[in-house]
Amino acid sequence: MDFPVHDVPLRNLKEETLTSQPPAWFEAALAQRPCRHEVALEGATVHYRVWGDSWPGVILVHGAGGHSAWWDHVAPQLGGRVVAVDLTGHGDSGRRPVYSIAQWAREIRAVAAAEDLRAPHLVGHSMGGRVAVAASALGPAAGVTCIDSQVYPVSANIREARSPRRAPRVHATAQAAVDRFRTIPPQESLPYVRAHVAAQSLRAVEGGWTWKSGDGTFGLPPTLRELVAGIDPTLPLAFLRSSEGVVDEEMVAALVRAAPGEVHLVELPAAGHHPMLDRPLELVRALRAVLSAQEAATAAVRSAATSRHVL
Repeated sequence: MDFPVHDVPLRNLKEETLTSQPPAWFEAALAQRPCRHEVALEGATVHYRVWGDSWPGVILVHGAGGHSAWWDHVAPQLGGRVVAVDLTGHGDSGRRPVYSIAQWAREIRAVAAAEDLRAPHLVGHSMGGRVAVAASALGPAAGVTCIDSQVYPVSANIREARSPRRAPRVHATAQAAVDRFRTIPPQESLPYVRAHVAAQSLRAVEGGWTWKSGDGTFGLPPTLRELVAGIDPTLPLAFLRSSEGVVDEEMVAALVRAAPGEVHLVELPAAGHHPMLDRPLELVRALRAVLSAQEAATAAVRSAATSRHVL
């Protein structure tokens, strides 16, 4: 499968922030509405969105507190069959008493099986990067890509993850909730992207509106460094680092040391931890290039294996 790579120039975020009208590319992406499906696994339903119909396919995994709609303006631009999952405890999926990276990895594999994606590309943002790597150990994959996923926790993140979290606030109106939408960590976002993601993050409850994602989903072990150490060394692995995100060069070096094979490193200039919110076109460009490289590497491995078998 060919993932086309197009030049996408860096944009001026402040200039776009002053523009109230969403650009044509954004409206065109949202016009490609996904199909929505659910699969049951171990006592809970797992909701996901699907665009396109060609293989081998890409599965997108959101971060902690996120959901599948964070990819609505990104997924249609990747080409082929793209699936965005709501991990349990997030979005429109069911809830569980407790959560784990291993449980979420099984959910990714259940969705892949439901969509007949036998060796998908697994792409995860932040915590979703750990889920993607864990899922790659449970079955065939064409490659794994982590987007600004912390390689190991730092003390401030541990305190934040383990601190008691208040019950989600109920807002009187949907607009009041959208106006209060914030990211962790805080960052600038394109206003039209922020408005869409915020609106898709809401659910109606008695007395008004609240957020879909619940507690118990932050700071779960194991670390990305631990997970990467156990992957197949022949599996294509890429890491996209946001220059203004949460991953510093020391973390990247630790990831490279832990990985048993090569790591394809890509920098997203001027991007915050959530690049789909502030640099979505640059993220699309980087993902297209990485997915194309991974597809070529996987095809080369298959060809070599076939040649050895024939000989």
